[in-house]
Amino acid sequence: MSPRDAGAEGPFAGFGPPRRVDGGLKARSTRGAIGVSWWSRRFLEVLESFALGTRLTRGRAYARRGQVLRLDVSPGRVEASVQGSRPRPYPVTITLPPFPDALWGRVERELAGQAFFSARLLAGDLPAELEELFAAAGAPLFPRSVGELTQRCGCPDVAVPCKHLAATFYLLAEAFDADPFQLLHWRGRSRDALLGRLRTLRADAVGSAHDDRTPAGGPSAVGPVTGPPSAAGQVAGPSDPPPAHVPSVVDGVRAAAGAARVLADLPDVPLTGAVDRFWVSPVPLPDRPTVLATGPELLLRQLGSPAAVIGGPGLLERLRRAYRAFDPG
Repeated sequence: MSPRDAGAEGPFAGFGPPRRVDGGLKARSTRGAIGVSWWSRRFLEVLESFALGTRLTRGRAYARRGQVLRLDVSPGRVEASVQGSRPRPYPVTITLPPFPDALWGRVERELAGQAFFSARLLAGDLPAELEELFAAAGAPLFPRSVGELTQRCGCPDVAVPCKHLAATFYLLAEAFDADPFQLLHWRGRSRDALLGRLRTLRADAVGSAHDDRTPAGGPSAVGPVTGPPSAAGQVAGPSDPPPAHVPSVVDGVRAAAGAARVLADLPDVPLTGAVDRFWVSPVPLPDRPTVLATGPELLLRQLGSPAAVIGGPGLLERLRRAYRAFDPG
């Protein structure tokens, strides 16, 4: 229990309720638990498991009253301004060491190696298996103890976390709800950097697979050709440079291009012997769901808050309620 909870004098003497704030960041949840997605609930479950008592309750009330004026997330650091009873807001910082680049490199290779992960991330969603992947890499996605977090607030309360820090935690969980990449950004990778790296790794993997399918003797052949007719009606010979739209010709043989390059080295299976297996995958498929389980607010999370001229956060909240009302699930 903090000194203020005990009604002590000293630094808290003369302090009343927090000052009213107009335009603060209010938690979307007006009652009950805060946090909708599995990742935001998981983050708050870890926080609440630290047995912080009624400070979290008061912090939740602060978050719902809109006492948090600003919330910024950067790699390893969260900064906020929380309005208390003093005229000036209290500065709040929460730091958690970001993952080093080498570790992120291992995680990115694991993510790129499974199309399921890449598809979910590109859709703006975090699969629940992501937590297991980070744990297997020796880097738990969520803090395991309160000691991993460095928490500072400019208020006179010696309790850590105070209600201003607790309010910041709850607003941070809702920020993770709105944009799950904020959680990964806090751990060291921004949305653009992570998705760009995944696209590069997957493109390299596809390129390597195509190279492995090309025979060692050179590109697969699709048959001898004579060149296309020239402007004078003559047939181009082997020594004539081919037009830009014609594949290169070597020793009278045109190099395979497009789908022919990919399919040329596959065995020629008669159609009658393949009809019954036409829709069957040639290799076992991973044990993953075939449909992405996404909520009705995916588009809103992707686009962010609209401009103030068309409604700002208020319009976003109305759209969110409408999406939920029309959700058939």
